Amino acid sequence: MEARWPSVDYVELLWPPRSTAPDPTWSKRRRRANKGKYRQAQVPAIANLAIPLTPQSASAVQETTDEITRFDAQYEGGAPFEAVLLRSESSASSQIEQLTANARRISLARLGDTSRHNATLIARNTGALEAALELANQLDVEAILSMHRVLLEGTDPDDAGAIRDQQVWIGGDSPVTAMFVPPEHTAVPAALDDLVTFMQRTDVPPLAQAAIAHAQFETIHPFTDGNGRTGRALVSAVLRARGTARNFTVPLSSGLLTNTAEYFDALTEYRRGNISPIIDRFVDATQQAMGNAQVLLHDIEQVRNEIYRSTARKTKNLITLATLCTTEPAFTAGMVGQLGVPTSSAYRIIDKLVDRGILRVEQKIEGQAVWSVKALTKALDDFADRAGRRRDSQGHWL
Repeated sequence: MEARWPSVDYVELLWPPRSTAPDPTWSKRRRRANKGKYRQAQVPAIANLAIPLTPQSASAVQETTDEITRFDAQYEGGAPFEAVLLRSESSASSQIEQLTANARRISLARLGDTSRHNATLIARNTGALEAALELANQLDVEAILSMHRVLLEGTDPDDAGAIRDQQVWIGGDSPVTAMFVPPEHTAVPAALDDLVTFMQRTDVPPLAQAAIAHAQFETIHPFTDGNGRTGRALVSAVLRARGTARNFTVPLSSGLLTNTAEYFDALTEYRRGNISPIIDRFVDATQQAMGNAQVLLHDIEQVRNEIYRSTARKTKNLITLATLCTTEPAFTAGMVGQLGVPTSSAYRIIDKLVDRGILRVEQKIEGQAVWSVKALTKALDDFADRAGRRRDSQGHWL
């Protein structure tokens, strides 16, 4: 028996409203196709509902949660690869929105290079995810607005961190031809308050709670843009708040990338009152992401070992720079200066790593020398490639 959940109700309205003038560039045919009745969602309250998990879903959720917790326990006190995993999650979440760039470009954008538009947007998504994790202990509406503000303040400052004040729709040229029409903007504040109350519960399995919270958030669609990326950052915040992943970011979006059609279908099913598909999709995505992350961490260890092999002596200064090179795909002279390594020693090691082909000299950013770590950016690109591929029934990459 399928787990049931209150389905989204709809109210029938007419488009365009009298106050909306038709677009003069549209043909008569296009105007006719986008004129008439449409269904606008009315989102049900979920704050205090019982979670009707099927026995199969409940078991899968528990097993996957235990896997995350065991992995997290390995890094008590701070995962050395947290920054890399966070960047991987940010990139994968952006890729779901058709925003792609290679790891080197994204890393340079994080340092201030604005020459690549997509890379800049993805770098801002990393900032939004960092904000989500910092605000995990105060999951409220203001925290959600802060995540969104960080995400869009550089590209859409007027709407960044602001609840929408207009009708929006997903797909199509108008609500008439859209795939889904979220609720009226006046209903959004109350819906977000209800969602926050749900996220603050402690009687729901964390992974199921994250999946439901994400689906409810996407159904509310509180912003004019950036809802998908903000909603997936919210998942990481929920898992951090519940203590499931205190020390690292689960790159769950990389798992969702293996089958985005199923992900979007699961959101549709959620709106029909069936929570099983979105929860099952999050379980599968987490399991695939964890396997992918293990490969990435192995690749990063290889980067560290390659740096150690570059010199006869593994000095304290070399260890410090190796840590930088395995957590930051690109870094500036200023970042090196903050490590406490004498400048002459730091540059001597960096020059040797450049000569060995481990580091690449990049163009200066804001007057600072910049280097990228070749093997680390390749490891991140390989991670993204694996995320974009599917596995067979034995778990092998296709």
